[in-house]
Amino acid sequence: MSEYQQERKGFWHEPDGRPTTEAIALEAWARSAHPVLEEAAAVYHGVVRESELAERVQADSGIRTTRPLERWLPKVLQPLAHLHHRDGYPPLTALVVDGHGWVGERYDDVLRATEELPIADRAARERHAARARLACYQWAGSAPEDGGVPAEVLSSTRSRQPRATGGTTTRAPRAPRAPKAPAAPKRVAPIDRPVAICPTCFMALPATGICDNCD
Repeated sequence: MSEYQQERKGFWHEPDGRPTTEAIALEAWARSAHPVLEEAAAVYHGVVRESELAERVQADSGIRTTRPLERWLPKVLQPLAHLHHRDGYPPLTALVVDGHGWVGERYDDVLRATEELPIADRAARERHAARARLACYQWAGSAPEDGGVPAEVLSSTRSRQPRATGGTTTRAPRAPRAPKAPAAPKRVAPIDRPVAICPTCFMALPATGICDNCD
């Protein structure tokens, strides 16, 4: 990160550094994310890494932040998933994966947008997302003529089998551990709390609680 970026806090416009609000930034990033996801869908079995998407939406919108993408990217993808479902698009946000190629628990937002229940099992969730991505490729015309198949789920998501050993060993039983004192609840900074979403257009609401798009 350059010294130029370190001087700025929160959310700001480039290149003048003019500050802006989180709600404005999230809306701009959601608009910028859609064409990036369409580009990914145009490549059979294509995906977008979270870090790549975070950089693209900031560069394309001209609004940047120093905050980690884990704090704000889900707030961009959640309303976008609702908008895609409302407007008849396939679940394009299923194309966003982390550094391991997984959608992770964030994919539950896609399921809620389509009125499906979250999936607790990690491997089952990843397989569901792979089928959702196939629907995106078919919609974009990048899937083969026979419809294609979902990309194979990475083996790292499967449960590990115990290793076979040449003999049987008996371990001495461990002494019971003393129970830990319950951890104090973590404080949530105002900037990390969920942003209120407009029930009509699914965009982030400003502090007034009145949607600028629907006013």
